[in-house]
Amino acid sequence: MRRVSRVVLSGGRKRISPVYNRNSQNNNKILLNYYNNNYNYNSIQHYHSSTITPQSRLEQDLQTITPNNTESNHNDNPNDKPTPQPLSILLEDEEVLRQSAAQFAQDQILPRVQAMDHSSILDPQLIESCFEQGYMGIEIPSSHSGSGLSFFDSIIVIEEFAKVDPGVAVFVDVQNTLVNNLLIRFGNPQQQALYYPKLSTSTVGSFCLSEWSCGSDAFALQTTATPLPNDPDTYVLNGTKAWITNAYEAGLFIVMATIDKGLKHKGITSFLVPRDTPGLSIGKKEDKTGIRASSTCEVILNNVKVHKSQILGEKGKGYKIAIETLNEGRIGIAAQMLGLAEGCFDKTMKYLNQRVAFGKKIAAFQGVQFQIARMASDIEGAKLMVYNAARLKARGEPFVKEAAMAKLVASETAERVSSECCNLMGGLGFVREGGVEKYWRDCKIGQIYEGTSNIQLQTIAKLIEEQYSK
Repeated sequence: MRRVSRVVLSGGRKRISPVYNRNSQNNNKILLNYYNNNYNYNSIQHYHSSTITPQSRLEQDLQTITPNNTESNHNDNPNDKPTPQPLSILLEDEEVLRQSAAQFAQDQILPRVQAMDHSSILDPQLIESCFEQGYMGIEIPSSHSGSGLSFFDSIIVIEEFAKVDPGVAVFVDVQNTLVNNLLIRFGNPQQQALYYPKLSTSTVGSFCLSEWSCGSDAFALQTTATPLPNDPDTYVLNGTKAWITNAYEAGLFIVMATIDKGLKHKGITSFLVPRDTPGLSIGKKEDKTGIRASSTCEVILNNVKVHKSQILGEKGKGYKIAIETLNEGRIGIAAQMLGLAEGCFDKTMKYLNQRVAFGKKIAAFQGVQFQIARMASDIEGAKLMVYNAARLKARGEPFVKEAAMAKLVASETAERVSSECCNLMGGLGFVREGGVEKYWRDCKIGQIYEGTSNIQLQTIAKLIEEQYSK
C-alpha cells in the first residue's frame, strides 16, 4: 500500500493508489494501482510523494471531483460555489484504501480471530503481513519506507480492521496514532532517520505512560529518570509501567518518566527505549475480558540507562507531548469503536434476515425494526463525529473537543449496539460460535483506555466553559 509517486490533475484526479495485495511476497511489498474512473484530465503535474505533507495532501484531496458520467453539481452561474464533500463520502483514493483494508481483514484477520481470542496471542504471521502491506507505517514518509499517507487514512484502516477484530485494530492504532505520530511530531531528524524505517518494516512500538498508581492522573507518575552523577548525559530509568498495549510484541518503548518529582508534570520527560536495553523487561501479561489478541503488559524498568540523545522532544515536555498525542489517539479509539459497532451490526443483520420465527424473518417484525433503526442511527451519528474529528485534525484545525466527543459517543454506541445485537441473536448471541459476543466483550475497553468517559466529559465541559467565558 506504499505510495511512491502520484499524479494530480485539475478538473479531476488521476493518481496512483494503495491496494492490498493478497499474494504479496517478502520481496514485493508494494502494489500500485492506477485509477482512471472516467474523469476529465487536464493540467497534469507530477511530483514525488516524499515532498507531500499530510496537510498539503488533504488540501489537494478537498478539491471537487466531477466525473464525466455524473450530473454536474452546479449550473452555469460562475458565482455558484462547488458542493462541499459530505463527511460520510470518502474521496477516491480513500475508498480504494478502505476496500484494500477490508479485503485484508477478510483474508488475513478473520481466519485467525477465534484462535487469537482463545490464546490471547497476536499471530506473528499476521504481524508480519501488517508490516508487508504497509499498515504499520501509514503516515511515515515513503522516503523512509513508510506508506506516506495521511492521519485520516490511518482512521480508515483502524475502522475496517475493527469490523473484524478490534484487538488487531488497536494493535495497528497504537503503532500509527501514538508511536509513529510521536516520532513524526516530536522526533529530531536523527531519531526519525533511525526509527522510521524500523517502525515501517519490522519494529512494533509501545507507548508507556500509565502506572498502577497513575492512570487518569498523570501528575502521580512515579517512574524516575535520574542523571548519573559522573555522567549527566546519561539517565537511569526506574519504575513499572502498567496496562501497556503492544508491550509483548514491541521492540521500541516510548517511556514517560520524571526527572524531578518536585516539578510535578513539568518534570515529565519522554524517552525512546529499545527493547534490548539492559534492565528493561516485560512483566505480567493481563488476562483481559476483550481485545484479547492485543497484548497488555507491565513494562519493568530496573536501572535502565539511556543517553540524552534518546529524549523525545524537549526535556520536561513529556506531559505536554503525551497529552497532545492522546488527544489525537482518541480519534483512533473512536474509529475502533465505530468499526466494532459496524461489524457487530452487520453480522446481526445477516442473521436477522435469515432466521425465521412465527412464519417470517425476525428482521420483518416491527419491534425489531425499531431496534434496528435505532442502532443504525447511532452508528451513523458516531461515524460523522469520528470523521469530522479526523478531518479537523488532518487540516490542522482545533479538534480536541471534537475528538473527546467522538470517543465518548463512539464507545457508548459500541456498547449499546453490541449488547442489543446479543439480545437479538438470542442464544447465539451468548455463545462464541454466534460471532457477536466477542464484540460485546471487546467494546467495554473503549470507555476506559486513552481517557475514560468521565475524562472525555471533563474535557468537553472545560472547552465549552472556555468558549462561553470569552
